[in-house]
Amino acid sequence: MSEIKLAMLGMVDGNGHPYSWSAIINGGFNSEEMKKCPYPVIYEYLSKEPRENLGISGAMVTHIWCDNPEDAVRVAKAAFIPNIVSRPEDVLGEVDAVIIPTDRGNEHVERAKIFVEAGLPVFIDKPLADNERDLKQFVRWVDEGKMVLSSSCMRYAKEFEEYRNSEKLRQLVGRVDYVTITTPKSWERYGIHALEAVYPIVKPGFYSVRNSGSYERNIVHIKHHSGADIVIAAINEMHGAFGNLFIGGTEGRVYKDFEDTFYAFKAQLESFIRYLRTGKPPFPFEETVEMMKIIIAGIKSRENGGREVILNDILL
Repeated sequence: MSEIKLAMLGMVDGNGHPYSWSAIINGGFNSEEMKKCPYPVIYEYLSKEPRENLGISGAMVTHIWCDNPEDAVRVAKAAFIPNIVSRPEDVLGEVDAVIIPTDRGNEHVERAKIFVEAGLPVFIDKPLADNERDLKQFVRWVDEGKMVLSSSCMRYAKEFEEYRNSEKLRQLVGRVDYVTITTPKSWERYGIHALEAVYPIVKPGFYSVRNSGSYERNIVHIKHHSGADIVIAAINEMHGAFGNLFIGGTEGRVYKDFEDTFYAFKAQLESFIRYLRTGKPPFPFEETVEMMKIIIAGIKSRENGGREVILNDILL
């Protein structure tokens, strides 16, 4: 594929990814139209970037569909998308891959089904799924060889990059005993942001989850087979504390704040484009499955009075 044509399909409340992701991929935006975006932070961080930082070589969002047709018109104007479709399936035969930029895990099977089964590669915003039935379906598709990728931009946060190197982390803190990270909004929609920031640091091998909070105030204690304890606080209106990471160990501790949204989003999207070109996923799908099991276990624990849920009990 010399130029990869992408469709951006879907938009839900509280999530402006169609605006930001399309502008990042397409290499620019209409300032006056982007100022009308209902999420002012998007214009703020996009406008701070030199124009040469915008754009992903060899890829373009050529088609847009939103749940509200008026949103599609606004996004298309803001991010220079030439084609607006009236139905998602209208992009079949017109594009090389699909991006589903919505963050409601319980909708993703339905949104992705027609494209996955048609053989189109699909990138799905976090979380991939928030229930066992839908997670099983995605596992079946991947086992059949379908190209499905899902991630949080926090996996690519440059602020946490050095901690993903196990030897570097050991030099800084010794054995990792305790990790905590914060996020606003719900566990269902934003817990994965916090979890995926931590996951490449502590690596696979999670054992159990206990959510002792409420729907509005999730306090989630996750045990790792290494012996490390991870605590994630996902509190609805805690907008002043997104991505505050602390790692404590036998020899030291580190603290870091997530700051560069643009960098993380662009790196995330570039990883999808590389996947399309090479056929090699940026990380094993099994990691996504383990993280979705943690999200599901956190919901189950909260709904059952904070009881400990063993990940192996989340059956696939």
